[in-house]
Amino acid sequence: MQEGAGLMSAEHERIAADVAREGPRLRSFIRRRIANEADVEDILQDVFSELVEAYRLMQPIEHVGAWLFRVARNRITDSFRRRRTEPLGQAPVDAQDGEMLGLDELLPSLEAGPEAAYLRHVLLAELDAALAELPPEQQAVFVAHEIEGRSFKALAAETGVGLNTLLSRKHYAVRHLRRRLQAIYEDMNEE
Repeated sequence: MQEGAGLMSAEHERIAADVAREGPRLRSFIRRRIANEADVEDILQDVFSELVEAYRLMQPIEHVGAWLFRVARNRITDSFRRRRTEPLGQAPVDAQDGEMLGLDELLPSLEAGPEAAYLRHVLLAELDAALAELPPEQQAVFVAHEIEGRSFKALAAETGVGLNTLLSRKHYAVRHLRRRLQAIYEDMNEE
């Protein structure tokens, strides 16, 4: 019985030493990529929980530091994937003022670090490519309404095109964009 207790004590000491040695660097690594401090702490705790679990399952970890950073990178990616955006045309409403959130607010923040900036760049490039595939009339209505925030009523007055025609063009544009962007959306939200 004492032999088992000795193993547990040695395991706890190794875990404590690993956390003490790698914790500050790991926290800094996560903080450079995640803006919200509560999310930083959650990810850090998840990483350390996985370390404890690996020790408990007696999985050999040769380079603990590298292993911890790899797990942290995976948790950060998971965090971005969980930030699901609503399908186009169904943007979430901001609870504070009841206004619809803009495209910029739905994309990962530029301040959230290099991985978020890269993800934002990929998403914008995919959206740009998908928009370029639309017929010019559909593209113009979608951009004017969704990106520039102009009303259908104002667009109808400016262009002389009927309101129902504009709504139909936007509907077909949204359908195409959803189909076109579905694969990237699914990749982001895999778990």
